[in-house]
Amino acid sequence: MGLPAASTAGTALVTGASSGIGVAIARELAAKGHALILVARREERLRSLATELADQHGVSTEVITCDLSDSAERDRLVEQVNKGGRVVEVLVNNAGFGSRGRFASNDPDRMVGMVRLNVEAVVELTSRFLGGMVERGRGSIINISSTSAFQPLPGAAVYAASKSFVLSFSEAIRTELRGTGVGVTAVCPGPVKTEFTDAAGMSGIEDSTPDAIWMTAEEIGVAAVDGAVADKRVVVPGVLNRAGSLLGQHTPRGIGLPIFARIWGSGSTRGPSES
Repeated sequence: MGLPAASTAGTALVTGASSGIGVAIARELAAKGHALILVARREERLRSLATELADQHGVSTEVITCDLSDSAERDRLVEQVNKGGRVVEVLVNNAGFGSRGRFASNDPDRMVGMVRLNVEAVVELTSRFLGGMVERGRGSIINISSTSAFQPLPGAAVYAASKSFVLSFSEAIRTELRGTGVGVTAVCPGPVKTEFTDAAGMSGIEDSTPDAIWMTAEEIGVAAVDGAVADKRVVVPGVLNRAGSLLGQHTPRGIGLPIFARIWGSGSTRGPSES
């Protein structure tokens, strides 16, 4: 089963919904009539988006501010959703951040924080909401991975590893869920022109990657939701990105790693860009 049709009782919960891909996916879901729970740290941006979507599409919108890297905050989020009586039929795990630079010189707390947000939050929220979807026999999970999931990236070691986890996790549980009416789609964007690259210290990456592989958040949002509607296992938006993902998977590591290191191996390290 693909993305369930909008229902009066159901809602779509989108994390990282205050900028970039999260905003784009929220807009696509609202256009299909889904009520929304918008989750991120920046309340003003969330409220602005909530008002926009309610006015344009007549859907119910709720805002919950939350630092998803904090387990206590995740508990509060789930409790607040359950108290509100909303049934999460669509879960979009989008919140995350990246960092560019050598692992040995990165801030250890920041690297652990990346794992907590990019990996731990995805696992916990999926675990918390998946059981209800299975019981109802309908639901969809959209997990935002990355083309960096297809190969190790020296210079972005933790980020690439975290996105590899998301991809592997998504494909595995999708297989477990066959016949339940619940779908799981992993979306693997390549470079996207959002705040993410600047906040991750990746702004210089434009100079070492072809313009043709860059996409907009809006294009990723359409591809993600369309992919879930079609119940696709993995979505890699963009022809060149799909080709690159195949190369990343099948190029011998001894050849590929030095190339990836030249592309990703320099650059500063900055703080989280979780939306």
